[in-house]
Amino acid sequence: MGFSLEGKVALVTGGGRGIGKEIARRFVEAGADVMIASRKLENLQQTAEEFSSLPGRIDVVPCNIGKADQVEAAVAATEKRFGTIDVMVNNGATNLEQGPSLNVSDAAVLKMVEINVLSAVRFLRLVVPKMMEKGGGSVINVASIAGLRPQREGLLYSLTKSGLIMMTRTWANEWGPSGVRVNAIAPGLVRTDFSSFFWKNLDEDAPYPPSQPIQRLGETSDIGGIALYLASDESAWVTGQTMVIDGGATAR
Repeated sequence: MGFSLEGKVALVTGGGRGIGKEIARRFVEAGADVMIASRKLENLQQTAEEFSSLPGRIDVVPCNIGKADQVEAAVAATEKRFGTIDVMVNNGATNLEQGPSLNVSDAAVLKMVEINVLSAVRFLRLVVPKMMEKGGGSVINVASIAGLRPQREGLLYSLTKSGLIMMTRTWANEWGPSGVRVNAIAPGLVRTDFSSFFWKNLDEDAPYPPSQPIQRLGETSDIGGIALYLASDESAWVTGQTMVIDGGATAR
C-alpha cells in the first residue's frame, strides 16, 4: 500500500523536469493537488499534460524563483487554485561558474545565494505561517551531497547547498512545536539535464564511480519515493533530517 497525499496541496519549484518533475509525479499519483513552478512554461505545460490522467490534480505557474514578486505570485496562484499549501518543495536551483574558487565572480555569488538559498526563505515566509494556522505541514528542501562535502571546483554550489541543509535544521527546531516538519534530501549524482555537465562524458559501460557501492548514476525515480515519504503523514515523527540518496557515495 502506497503513501497517500489525498486532500493535501503541494507546491514544487523546478517542477517541469528532472527531480522536481519526478517528485510532482509521485505526489499527483498519491492524490495530491500539485502546483509546479519554474521559469520555462513549456516544460511545465508538457509535464502537466503528461500527468493529467493521474489521481490528483496538477496545474502550472511560471516563476523565476530568484524574483521576490514571482515567488509571491506563485504562492498566491497555488492558494487560489487549490487552497492552503500543506507541502512545500524547494527544489529549484542553479549552478554557476564551475572552476577554481579564485575565479568566482561577485555576480555569481549573489545569484547563487538568491536562487539556491534566498528563494527558500522567501517561499517559507509566505507558506509556513498558514501551515501553522492549519495545524501543520511539511517542507522538503532538495539539497545535495555537495552540501555535505566539497564539490570539486564547485565552491558556490557546495556553499549554497550546505546553507540549505543548515537552514533545514534551524527551521525544524523553530517550527516543530507548531506542527511544521522540515527535512532535506541530499542526492548524489542523478541523471538529469541539470547535472549533465558531470555525467555526459562518462563511459556508459563502466561502473560509476568504481568506489561507489551501487555502481551507477542515480535516476530521478530514486529520489521521488523519499520525497513522497517526507510529504506524507507516514513521516510524522521525522524532522530536521537530511536524507542522503547517493548510491553509497558518501559511505566511504
